[in-house]
Amino acid sequence: MDEKWLADQFESNRDHLRAVAYRMLGSTSDAEDAVQESWLRLSRTDTSEVENLGGWLTTVTARVCLDMLRSRKSRREDPIDEAPDAAVAGPEQEALLADSVGPALLVVLETLAPAERLAFVLHDLFAVPFDEIAPIVGRTPTATRQLASRARRRVQGADRPDSDLNRQRRVVDAFLAASRDGNFDALLELLDPDVELRADETTVAASMANHDKGAPLLSARMAGARTVATAFSGKARGALPALIDGNVGAVWMYKGEVMGLFVFTVEDDKVVGLELVNDRERVATAEVEVLPSR
Repeated sequence: MDEKWLADQFESNRDHLRAVAYRMLGSTSDAEDAVQESWLRLSRTDTSEVENLGGWLTTVTARVCLDMLRSRKSRREDPIDEAPDAAVAGPEQEALLADSVGPALLVVLETLAPAERLAFVLHDLFAVPFDEIAPIVGRTPTATRQLASRARRRVQGADRPDSDLNRQRRVVDAFLAASRDGNFDALLELLDPDVELRADETTVAASMANHDKGAPLLSARMAGARTVATAFSGKARGALPALIDGNVGAVWMYKGEVMGLFVFTVEDDKVVGLELVNDRERVATAEVEVLPSR
C-alpha cells in the first residue's frame, strides 16, 4: 500500500488517537509516545485488507496504552497528573483535552486496573462496542461490559471500593469453603438461580482429561444454580482468594505461579457469574494479587 497514502490517513486520525491515548495515560508526553508507536506498527503492517483503518489504529493505540499502563503499574509509578502540553497538542487540542478530562477524572482513572480503564475509556468516551474491546483486554464481551460498569461506578462515585470488596470477599470465601466441604445446600444458597458459568477452551480440555482424577466435567457454558453447584461440590480445594483486575476472585497456583483464574461476578451477595480461565496468555495479562487468608 502507498506509504504517502498511509501517512495521510494516519495524520487524519492523529488528533483522535492522541485523545484516546491521553485519556488512557493522563500524560501528553506518554500519549505522543503511544501515537508514535502506533505509526511505527502501521508502517510495518500490511493493511491492504483492513476495511476500517481508523478503527484499526484505535485498537492498536489502545493496545499500546494498555501495555504502558501495565508497565507503569508493575513499576508502581506515582499517578500522572500533568496538564496538556500546548507545544505538543496545540491550543485547540489542549482546550479539548482539558475540558473533557479534568484533573479530578484523571485521579480517579489512575485508581482503576488497566483493563477497567481501557474498557471505560474506549466504550464510554469513544463509543467503541464491547465486542471490539474484548479482544484487546482478553475478555469475553460480557466480562468487558462488567469491567466498564465497575469503572463507571467508580468514576461516578457510586460505589465504595473497600466495603464492596469486603462483601465480595465474604461471598467468595463462603463459596470456596462450601465447595471444598461438599456442602451442596450452602452452594445453592450462594448462587443466583440463573447463575452462568463460562469456561475457556483450555479449561474444558483440562476438565475432560482429568475427570477420572476428580476434576469437575465442564462445558464452555453452564447455567443454573443446581448445575453449577453440582460441578463444584467437593472441589476447589487448591483455590486461593485473590484480586483479579480489581475484583475478588480466586486463583490456582503451582510453585508460586498463577496457573488459572476463577473470576466471580457478585451482585446483592449472590454469585451471578463465574468464568474459569486457564489460557496462559489470558492468565498472564490479568492483574492478580493473592489475598492473605482469614
